[in-house]
Amino acid sequence: MKKIIITATLALTAASGANAQTVNAGKYTVEGTNLDGSSYSGTAEITLASETTCVIEWDTAGVKSSGVCMLNGDAFAAAYVLEDAMGLTVYEVKGDGTLEGNWTITGKDGSGTEVLTEVK
Repeated sequence: MKKIIITATLALTAASGANAQTVNAGKYTVEGTNLDGSSYSGTAEITLASETTCVIEWDTAGVKSSGVCMLNGDAFAAAYVLEDAMGLTVYEVKGDGTLEGNWTITGKDGSGTEVLTEVK
C-alpha cells in the first residue's frame, strides 16, 4: 500500500533519530462531532497525488466533500470545500495509523472533532 511521506520530514527525523510517521493511501471509517456537538459517521478515501501531497474525499451522512492534504511529522492536515465554505482539518497521526483531529469551517464559531480509522 502506498504511504504519504514528506521528504523533508524524513531528512529531519533521520537527523534527530525519531521515527517518521506515515499515512496510508486507502479507505477509512469516519467518526466525528459537528460544531453543535452532534455526532456523524461515514467514510473517507485518501489518494496519493504526489510525493508530498494527497487528495482526501469524505462521504458523511450523504454529504460529499474533497480537499488537498499533506503530512508533516505527526501532523496531517487537509484543506477542503464543503458546499460554499472552505474548511481545515488538522489530525495527529497515532502510532497505529489512526488520525485524530479537529476541524473548522470559515465563518463558523467553534470546531468539531474527527477520527479516521483505516479499513484493512
